[in-house]
Amino acid sequence: MKNTGQISGLAGQVVSFPGRGAQQVGFERAELMRILDLYGRMVAAGEWRDYAMNFDRHAATFAAFRRAAERPQARLEKRPALRAKQGMWTLFGEHGQVLKRGHDLANVLAPMERRLLKAVD
Repeated sequence: MKNTGQISGLAGQVVSFPGRGAQQVGFERAELMRILDLYGRMVAAGEWRDYAMNFDRHAATFAAFRRAAERPQARLEKRPALRAKQGMWTLFGEHGQVLKRGHDLANVLAPMERRLLKAVD
């Protein structure tokens, strides 16, 4: 998208300065709402108590913790550079193992959704 200095038609979009690329990757509003919805349900089930987000130029990361002082129980990563390969979404487990990769956020979050069903039963 070329920035011509006009403001009209840009509501809700982040536009970088002319001549500079994007400085960091972030979550879109719908993606963040989906992630935080799952987080809220996991908190209500007593599984998670804290979260952290990290944004850099290559990836956006959401990490969920059982307790604040330990490693994350789950980590979701968005890497747009992998969009054409195995998919830009990756779900990592507590020990760094890849639980799921894909192009669709809902499918990548499916293992956590199943864990939520077990926690409720």
